[in-house]
Amino acid sequence: MRIALGIEYLGGAYCGYQRQKHCPSIQQHLESALSSIANHAVELFCAGRTDTGVHAVGQVVHFDTDAIRPERAWIQGTNTQLPADIRVAWMQEVSASDLEEGGFHARFSAVARQYRYVIFNRPVNSAVLAGRVTHESYLLDEKSMHAAAQALLGEQDFSSFRAASCQASHARRNVQSVAVTRFGDFVFIDIQANAFLHHMVRNIAGALIEVGKGHQSVQWITELLKVQDRTKAAPTAPASGLYFVNAIYPEVLQIPRMQLNEVLWQF
Repeated sequence: MRIALGIEYLGGAYCGYQRQKHCPSIQQHLESALSSIANHAVELFCAGRTDTGVHAVGQVVHFDTDAIRPERAWIQGTNTQLPADIRVAWMQEVSASDLEEGGFHARFSAVARQYRYVIFNRPVNSAVLAGRVTHESYLLDEKSMHAAAQALLGEQDFSSFRAASCQASHARRNVQSVAVTRFGDFVFIDIQANAFLHHMVRNIAGALIEVGKGHQSVQWITELLKVQDRTKAAPTAPASGLYFVNAIYPEVLQIPRMQLNEVLWQF
């Protein structure tokens, strides 16, 4: 059978989601723990690979197994063998006939991904939030950031927000929603798209922070999209503020989603 899992993690101690030869990864820990529960080698597939230092509250993975285990074993049993900063939040059996072309797949069945970028915006950084947010001491104008961000909507070429190391075949992506809001000392950048380029959200965040500081105009984002040149944009924002919030699937699959207001408790 095929099993989908919802995964949460703090990424600060890991070199990203994907398994690496010479540094610890989220995938490595999960596969090791699940293999112990299943009593066979488990290979995981994820909705979206996250980079070094990036966190997740709604990552989705799947694996195939012949092992019959109760839900408690796949969740609590697996969690007992994971570091405290990685957790399985839920499990769900998914049929191979749920969708055409091979059934459910954590990556290929997803129709969109949602990220949140968290900025802690006060003069002094927080001791308890270190590594979990991006600190910005300069008071940001979140309304200008939100207005500028609306230029990102729709299907466009995001070459100005693409890492040089990005291996995607093209830079066109469809941003379905984007919003910049404030909650006390926190500024949130929430963005949903069909897919993302390497460092795309962090590069967008870096540019919007420049707008929020007043160093660039609201129209600057539009100009960056037109020039399609990464060297003209702002530096990449730190990984510590980025959270993978949701992989979004067709409703028929009934895959759980994290609601953004539920994410607030972490801050």
